[in-house]
Amino acid sequence: MSGDPEQEYFADGMVEEITTAISRLPWLFVIARNSSFTYKGRAVDVKQVARELGVGYVLEGSVRRSGNRVRITGQLIDATTGAHIWADRFDGALDDVFDLQDQVASSVVGAIEPRLRLSEIERASRKPTQSLDAYDLYLRALAEFHKLTPETYKAAARLALQALEIDPSYMPAAGLIGWCRVRQRTGGVVSPEEITNAVRLARRCITSGTANPDALWMAGFSIAVLAGEPDVGLNAIERALALNPNCALAWSACGWVQPVLNRPDQAVESFNRAMRLSPVDPLRYMFKTGLALAHLYGGRYAEAAEWIDQSLRDHPVWTASLYIKVALCGLLDRDDDEEYWINRLIDLIPNATIARLQPTANYLPSGIRDDFIEKLRKFGLPDT
Repeated sequence: MSGDPEQEYFADGMVEEITTAISRLPWLFVIARNSSFTYKGRAVDVKQVARELGVGYVLEGSVRRSGNRVRITGQLIDATTGAHIWADRFDGALDDVFDLQDQVASSVVGAIEPRLRLSEIERASRKPTQSLDAYDLYLRALAEFHKLTPETYKAAARLALQALEIDPSYMPAAGLIGWCRVRQRTGGVVSPEEITNAVRLARRCITSGTANPDALWMAGFSIAVLAGEPDVGLNAIERALALNPNCALAWSACGWVQPVLNRPDQAVESFNRAMRLSPVDPLRYMFKTGLALAHLYGGRYAEAAEWIDQSLRDHPVWTASLYIKVALCGLLDRDDDEEYWINRLIDLIPNATIARLQPTANYLPSGIRDDFIEKLRKFGLPDT
């Protein structure tokens, strides 16, 4: 839109970079640049484009250059309804054209991935149950998971197991079962048998040769948490990030595992990357809790307290946040608040005992964990 025909190369390069970046998401079918370029420079009807190309979504935008500044706009449209799923604009300097292209491509992919997934989940939820296949069951499982309650984690795991019954090689479902069991264990409502099965499926996922990044990061996170093997888990998560460096949840999983391996500063970087890629993610409270944990491991207790308070404002009943909050009350000499937060934690754990809380408490630094458990014991919580 600069009016300068010589700048057409920049717009073409931008389209190609964004197309390539989005194509790295293996769960998306993306039209190649040669086909999309046939619509360049002319007004088009989105529904017609979708019919001609056989796609469900259209990403369109513009590039405007003025001197050494450039503005890129983009909007993602659901071709079946015409609804706008996402829109944003990006401003930057043209000191390095390729660097700016990479930044925009990464931002676009990071922004649209969670919105596309939520849109697909909603579409699957409206689909008649008699037409379900493994992918539909997986999307329904994700929809249940994102309701974020103990009951819906259980329902999500059940749906994912049904997906595996239809297609035993569908590794995203195997990974999701592990993620469900992690969340259930945090709330103290998962059986040893369920954990054992989740770990078995996660190991199968990691060794299957899958190139699905979501399957890999969920399986890796499950191995790190449920099997107590953070090094194995981190390796799988890093494989996921090599396949899709724009996956916010993979960066979050990376951040959760790194402190246990004595990498708190790298964990902070991972969570910051996750928040940049998906700044309005429904799971952003998880990023903030992870930042609190990373700062806790780094001995930066005031920063940890700031992040945990933000997380609790976003999602006040996630028990993982409450573990860290209780630990920080003692570290920051906030004894008056400690009893209140211990009560909040115990209220959310069915039949709370030291044995039920211990597995999640193991994620705290060792000395802090021991103090945390002793305080619960003095508070009157039984061992079993």
